[in-house]
Amino acid sequence: MKTDAQLKADITTELQWDPVINAAHVGVAAKDGVVTLTGHLETFAEKHAIERAVQRVAGVKAVAVELDVKLAPGHKRSDSEIAEAVESAFKWNVMIPADRIRVKVEKGWVSLTGEVDWQYQRSAAERAVRALIGVVGVSDGVTIKPSVAPSNITNRIRDALARHAEREAKNIEVMVSGAKVTLRGRVDSWAERAAAQGAAWAAPGISLVVNELTVGTHS
Repeated sequence: MKTDAQLKADITTELQWDPVINAAHVGVAAKDGVVTLTGHLETFAEKHAIERAVQRVAGVKAVAVELDVKLAPGHKRSDSEIAEAVESAFKWNVMIPADRIRVKVEKGWVSLTGEVDWQYQRSAAERAVRALIGVVGVSDGVTIKPSVAPSNITNRIRDALARHAEREAKNIEVMVSGAKVTLRGRVDSWAERAAAQGAAWAAPGISLVVNELTVGTHS
């Protein structure tokens, strides 16, 4: 098991390794596997990249993000310019049903609402916004349209988990109630946690996934 000092050192090295990130802008603290990030960033895309980088490091159990975005002068845009950029990005992305997602921009913060059929469409919309110049944050209020899940949906999700990571699938409890899936148990990494959540979201008829999986080595 890593000490707090080792974990902090590994995270700092990972941040320095990622070319998208200016590690000098990020403060890192670690205590018992819980990592706290502080600092001021020039883009929202960098904030997301930092969160992903930290989650790649073994030994991280949880992340507290206390980063804020203060746009560099060259990145500032008006709300109307950002709204136009979002609409354009949606229209040019085949994975996004642009006519079903509403966009609101206030002081650089983008709020998305509406209803789509699949989680991948919702995720694609958020990704498209995240990288745009002038964006300081995203609120994703898009929901998944309810539909009838197949009667064998629990087994189908478990089969999908086994295909993705057989060893980890044995440690994951899957509970289905209507169109809601709850995942419980323990996995070894954030990547495995995200993979399990993705497998659940890919199931037909699912409109909500509650991921209660914890990250840490098994006893």
